[in-house]
Amino acid sequence: MTGIAMGSEVGAQAARARALAVLRIRGRALAVALLPAAAAVILVAGGTSDHLVGPGWDAARAVVSAVALVVLLAAGIIALVVARARPAVSPTVPIAEDAAPDLYRLVRDLAERLDVPAPSAIALTPDCDSWLEDRTHPAHGPPAREERDELAGAAGGRHRRTAAPVLVIGSPFLWWMRVGELRAVLAPVVAGTGPSAHPDIAAARRFVRGLDAAVATAADRGRCPAFRPACAGIGWVARLLLRSCRQHAAEMERGVAAAAAERAQAVDYGVRIVAQEQVGLAYAGWDRLLTRVALPAWRMGRWPARLDAGVVAALTELSRRDRLAEGFASRLGERPACDLLEEPGTVDEAASLLAARLFHGGPAECGPDWAPVDWSEYPEEVVDRKWRTDAARLHRVLDALGVRRAPDPTAHDPNGPTLTRVLDHLTAPDRDDPEPSDAEATAASPAATSDADTDAKPPSRDPATLDAEAEAEVEADTDADLHPDEDTPRAPRTAALAARLSAELAREDAAAPPAPAPGASPSGQAGPDALWDVDALPLFPLQPPRTERELLTDHVTAMVCCAAMDTAGAQPGLDWLDGPTLLVGGERATDLAPRVLSLVEDGDPDPLRAWLSDLGIRPEKPVRLV
Repeated sequence: MTGIAMGSEVGAQAARARALAVLRIRGRALAVALLPAAAAVILVAGGTSDHLVGPGWDAARAVVSAVALVVLLAAGIIALVVARARPAVSPTVPIAEDAAPDLYRLVRDLAERLDVPAPSAIALTPDCDSWLEDRTHPAHGPPAREERDELAGAAGGRHRRTAAPVLVIGSPFLWWMRVGELRAVLAPVVAGTGPSAHPDIAAARRFVRGLDAAVATAADRGRCPAFRPACAGIGWVARLLLRSCRQHAAEMERGVAAAAAERAQAVDYGVRIVAQEQVGLAYAGWDRLLTRVALPAWRMGRWPARLDAGVVAALTELSRRDRLAEGFASRLGERPACDLLEEPGTVDEAASLLAARLFHGGPAECGPDWAPVDWSEYPEEVVDRKWRTDAARLHRVLDALGVRRAPDPTAHDPNGPTLTRVLDHLTAPDRDDPEPSDAEATAASPAATSDADTDAKPPSRDPATLDAEAEAEVEADTDADLHPDEDTPRAPRTAALAARLSAELAREDAAAPPAPAPGASPSGQAGPDALWDVDALPLFPLQPPRTERELLTDHVTAMVCCAAMDTAGAQPGLDWLDGPTLLVGGERATDLAPRVLSLVEDGDPDPLRAWLSDLGIRPEKPVRLV
């Protein structure tokens, strides 16, 4: 215990030293601002005492006084902006004490064991991380109401708005971890309230956060053009001060973290080692769930309302497949951390909606085009609609390109959309020589052929020049073979189709109505969205925009799945790790992707046709689209 206390004290002392360095930079900036005023005072005092008299001293007094007045005015404005600018705050779901009394009790007991101040409140974030966040700025709470410290109880003073920082907990931790594991993971986080309570560290943090907020305020281009020169000057000064104290602020935070980690060594050290393994596992499952399962639903205008509960299913499946969670069966017998909440379902729904806003940029409220979906409805509401919507878009683009349909006289709708049409168009010309489409026939008209024949007759040229050009062409072809463009399909017809698909999707996204701007709450106070920039949504995009090849592959896969569902009795399904999946005879069709890639990239339809034949899927039959 003595070694732990000494280590904690060393880290705290290092943090305080760095905090004092930050405050010294603030003091020097103040001294620079007061220097012209001090010179003006000296000159004025010298003139009144008949020591500094004469025309030269009078002119100096006038100039220095004017400069001092301008500098003081500028410094006052900058100080006001730094003090009043709203610091950034993480989007979270606030948890009141009456909604989670057991969770508050756990955190309060943990703070008492660590001998540190208890956090002022608890909030959840849809991410696999936990931290302390200072929300003492007046913009971070109701303007006309003073709050008591929820965790400190009656001991908190009434005039103290929020003395301790807010504890932000990753919502996946509550559903995946057990109570003991959550306590062990939160121990070093809660221990950080001890160093944070030191006045010097708190003042240094306020100064740095104020500078950061001032830079963001000065960079706001939506302000009146008349104030832009002043904002540029404020931003320059704030950035200069921020660069000056950046290193000291970073070292101060490292010292605070080191002190908190040392202090937390005395609490559940053995359990924390096991819990850290669960943190990594939770992060892997959460990332997979968002990118493979939630993202397709968000793109369809549906947001899964139980993302945190889905993490448990995804991690269970991941543990079963890869055996990453040893002893998972024994963990199920322990109490899950989500039992610390009074209404886990309501909290999960709020966190799921916030995740959709942060990672996809969805609206803040439900609507006809933005509705929650349960996991049991996911295959029909998301997977089936996604495949049929993509297939319909694919055929619209084929119609725009003039690709003829492949009619089936025996079908109810002979000219309906078929998979055969897609296969014939994407098949490489050297593998199959179908009748040219209207667009291709136009390109091969007699006039075009005559022009091509005329251009194809090269003038007589020097043999040495021809040899050099031939050698350059060979080198260019070799370089193209060694470094192919992986984002663009190779075949011209495939590339044209992919480009038109990308343009069509971009046109649909542009035509979609924008998300409604968040308004004030019924009480007249600013809502949660007022604390962060909603114009920057999504704040954390999950994936970069899909390439043309990826879009074409997704659309062809959707068309194949539609044909399988309509002609072979296949069903849409949900895989917790891979997202939308095709169920054939109750089993996942895991071998479809390479066959579609063979068609898209190489123009070879044989593997896909063989797969369709083996499963009894009839590509010549029309499918139902959205």
